[in-house]
Amino acid sequence: MSLYQRIALLTLTLVASLNPSALVADEPGGFPWDIPQSKPSRPLSAAMERLYTNYLTPRPEDNELFSSFKYTRLEGFDYHGGDGTISRRDPSKVLRINDKYYVWYTKRDTPTPPQGAAKCTDTIPSTDWDLCEIWYATSDDGFTWREQGVAVPRPPKPQVGWRSVATPDVLAWKGKYYLYYQGFMEASGTKGDHCPVAMSYADSPDGPWTAHGDVVVPNGAPGEWDQFSIHDPYPLVYKGRIYLYYKAAFGDRPEYLVANGLAMADDPSGPFEKHPLNPLMNSGHETAYFPFKEGIASFATTNGNESNTIQYAPDGINFQIAAVTSLMPIASGPHVPDAFDSNGNGRGITWGLSHFTNPGTWAKSHSILARFDCDLSLDVHDPEMKNTRVWLKPDIYFSQGLSQAQRKQRKASSEPASK
Repeated sequence: MSLYQRIALLTLTLVASLNPSALVADEPGGFPWDIPQSKPSRPLSAAMERLYTNYLTPRPEDNELFSSFKYTRLEGFDYHGGDGTISRRDPSKVLRINDKYYVWYTKRDTPTPPQGAAKCTDTIPSTDWDLCEIWYATSDDGFTWREQGVAVPRPPKPQVGWRSVATPDVLAWKGKYYLYYQGFMEASGTKGDHCPVAMSYADSPDGPWTAHGDVVVPNGAPGEWDQFSIHDPYPLVYKGRIYLYYKAAFGDRPEYLVANGLAMADDPSGPFEKHPLNPLMNSGHETAYFPFKEGIASFATTNGNESNTIQYAPDGINFQIAAVTSLMPIASGPHVPDAFDSNGNGRGITWGLSHFTNPGTWAKSHSILARFDCDLSLDVHDPEMKNTRVWLKPDIYFSQGLSQAQRKQRKASSEPASK
């Protein structure tokens, strides 16, 4: 008997002693050809155990929380020829109100593109989200949009957000509307990206909006993970309460991590109580959540070990990976029809808006809004969206080429050592 056979026999003996029923197979012999839809009663490798324990279904094509994503350019937005002076980014959830779609977003309209913290002034932005206001647009079909104007302007100094108001999201609560957003009191980059959450409210999605005036979700205590930044406030109504998810980047750069937390309240003005288990998600550069079945689903994009995943928490708190995918929407604001319905029967999403931050060059830095489509809905069956193989042209891969410094280093390391 080989060493591997002995190890396998010892493993089976141990499994049998701990859980005798685990060795009772549904069928004799090897793993079944006809894929079991529930975990079979047989010894499983760690990978096959995950297949049945971590995911909603064994095949991603059958998983209601798996989707690929497709993107469409939006009509109706002017970017001043792409010269970097106009930027739109960080769209809110999309709401349908009185047969129109509404979205709120960060807009920068400045004399120059961002110049960095060292060169910024009262009119020259440091970053793409500096010297911004919150604007809104409407649409009949989600593809062509009509910009309506400013929703929340920058208030006078020294009020919360006097330097910039950015990254909004929207809550509908008892006949009124509430916009939550980041309120900067200094140029981003002068110390970091430090800011708390502010809020404005209105009787109509078209405004006028009244600033609450005070910080609504404060930063954490000194030394805590969210001591400097409460970014991307994202409210849902869940179990009759306001669940406001947010993100924070913590740790000294470049060794930092981005995670998501939760603050809860019974009134839009607060007080918001941060959950004791924060951070609730260990990955994801933005916040994007939606009711799904009895719980909450979420996107984890870019940062972290679990980036490029769709996650699910039956209790809205304890998130687990439900699917792994690619080309996820960046800073997504999905259309969530039941965002404010906490009846425990979330239906999922099929589309929304997101942004791209690199349509121009560094000298003309700005962002654009785009539409994404997907099938993360219990009420839609779109096999094209369940495709796990995304075919990209070679130029997409080549765009991720080595830097000049990397190329030089690798060429040097391949040269034979001189005698």
